[in-house]
Amino acid sequence: MSSTENTEPKAESKPVASASVFSMFGGGAKKEKKDENEDRGDVSGSAKAQREAAAAAKGDEEDQVPESEDVNFEPVHKLTEKVETVTHEESEEQVFNMRCKMFRFVQETREWKERGTGPLRLLKHKENGKTRLVMRRDKTLKVCANHYITPDMKIAPMSTSDRAWLWSVAADVSEGEPEAITVSVRLANAENAQLLKEAWLKAQKENEALFSKEEEEVEEEDEDEGEGEAAKTKEEPKAEAEKKEDAAATS
Repeated sequence: MSSTENTEPKAESKPVASASVFSMFGGGAKKEKKDENEDRGDVSGSAKAQREAAAAAKGDEEDQVPESEDVNFEPVHKLTEKVETVTHEESEEQVFNMRCKMFRFVQETREWKERGTGPLRLLKHKENGKTRLVMRRDKTLKVCANHYITPDMKIAPMSTSDRAWLWSVAADVSEGEPEAITVSVRLANAENAQLLKEAWLKAQKENEALFSKEEEEVEEEDEDEGEGEAAKTKEEPKAEAEKKEDAAATS
């Protein structure tokens, strides 16, 4: 063996730069980039709005009241009888109906006062055939005219309008007690006004015949009663005389 020692070549070792060296030249260990939303606390407008909307939706779900089952309560007392409204028109049939506005003439102030708006109807009785005029106010159905169309009544046009009529009645019972009033009615147009006049005059003519017949019957009854009273008056003295004769014969 040679005296010279066989030595293995040694690998050159490079100096390792420390972190402090890099920091001197502005370097340094690379830091991991954090999530931007995490760094700034996730305060961006869109994210915040989404969170608030989600929280509100959750709150609405919690506040919702669960639907309850349909509950049916049976009445304690059942009404078996029907309540019928009496209008006193059950025995009559309607022969005319037209909407209008009615006025009443006030004597004290010499002016026309509105009576009401509603349907003016002519009602004919099914038994005696007489026709009366009835008018009720809209909604309340309160009666603002109720009287027969008698032979002595006259229907006349208003000087201020071609679609209005007036007449006077001796016994209107719309307020309960019979009273003499003067009324006027105004219709939608002249055509309707003419139809009302025709129906009014027709009812008056029919009533005139019925009232005349009724008066004749009353007169006949009065005559019969008068004849009966006269015959009774004649028979009384005769009966008295007979009684006296019988008394004289027995004495």
